[in-house]
Amino acid sequence: MSEPTGGLGQRARLAALAVVLLVVAAGAGGYVWRVRQDQVAVRAAATGAPTRADLPAVRSGPHLVFRNTALGPDYGRVAMVPLAAPAGPRAVTGASCERVHATRDAALCLAADRGLVTTYRAQVLDADWAPRRDLPLVGTPSRARLSRDGSLAATTTFVQGDSYANPGQFSTRTVVSRVDGEVVGDLEEFTLVVAGKRVTAIDRNLWGVTFAADDRFYATAASGGRTWLVEGSLATRRVTALRADAECPSLSPDGTRVAFKKHGDLPPGRWRLAVHDLATGAETLLAETRSVDDQVEWLDDRTVVYGLPRTDATSASSDIWAVPADGGGQPRLLVADAWSPAVVR
Repeated sequence: MSEPTGGLGQRARLAALAVVLLVVAAGAGGYVWRVRQDQVAVRAAATGAPTRADLPAVRSGPHLVFRNTALGPDYGRVAMVPLAAPAGPRAVTGASCERVHATRDAALCLAADRGLVTTYRAQVLDADWAPRRDLPLVGTPSRARLSRDGSLAATTTFVQGDSYANPGQFSTRTVVSRVDGEVVGDLEEFTLVVAGKRVTAIDRNLWGVTFAADDRFYATAASGGRTWLVEGSLATRRVTALRADAECPSLSPDGTRVAFKKHGDLPPGRWRLAVHDLATGAETLLAETRSVDDQVEWLDDRTVVYGLPRTDATSASSDIWAVPADGGGQPRLLVADAWSPAVVR
C-alpha cells in the first residue's frame, strides 16, 4: 500500500530542516573557530609577539636561545633569534623548558611535567632539539649551565624552600654531569675552603655553576648567612672562596671577569648586578639598578644579558635585557617575552 502524500511531504520537510540545522551548526562552528583565531592573533599582537622565523636558518648563524614567554600556544617553548636581529621574528622549537642553556650542538633543558603532582626532569637535547638522554635531577629547577664545548652540564635545584632571599633557610643540590650521563659530582660533597679554613657546617649550599676552559669552574657557596664566589676543580673536588657577597656567577667569554649578583645592604630578596675582575679583584657595579634574580649570560665581552619578570602584577611574562659590563650606559630591552638566555656562536 502506498503512503499518503502528506507523509512524504512531512518527511521531506524534516529532512530539509535537518540540512538547515547542519548548515547552521557548521557555520556557527566556523564562526567560533574564526573568533578564537582572531582572539589568539589579538593576544599575540598585544604582547608584541613576532611572527615565526625559519628554525634552520636562525640556528645556522650566531643566535640567542631562550624560553619563550609570549602568551599563546608557544608559551614555555624554547625559541631563538639571530644575534644580529634579536627583536625580529623568533624561531620556535618543540622543546618546553623551565630553564635552558645551549651550545652549537646540544642543549640542557630543565622541564616540568605538570599534573596532579608536578615533577621535573633534566634532559640533554641534541642539535635538533630532540631528547638525547636524562640527567639526575632532584627538586625544583633553578639554574642550568653547559660548558662551552658542550661536554659538561650543571643543574641546580631547590630541595626545600623556594628562594635565595635568605641564605641558610633553603637547601640546594648542584650536580655536575657529563652529557653522556656520567655523574662527575655533587658539589655539596666537595671540600669548601674560606679564608684558608675548611667549612663543614651543615647549612652550606653551593649553586650557580659557570664553567671555565678546563676542569675548573666558578659557583656560589653559602653558609651562616654569607655567600662567596668560589673557584672549583672537578679533579680535586675542592672549591675555594675568592670574594664574599657574590651569587650566580657567569664567566666572560675571554675568561677574565665574572658577572654576578650581590646583595650588599639591599633588603632581603633583592640584588645588584656587578662584575669581578679575576686578575685584580676589582668590582664594577653595573648600570642596572633593578633587582635581578638571574644567572646572567655574556652577549659578548662588553655586554651581559639577563631575564627580568614584568613589574605588572597581572603579567606572567618576562623580558631579556642587556647592559654594558663596564658600568656605563643604560639597560636596554633586547628580547621581549623571553627568559633564560643562552648565547650560541
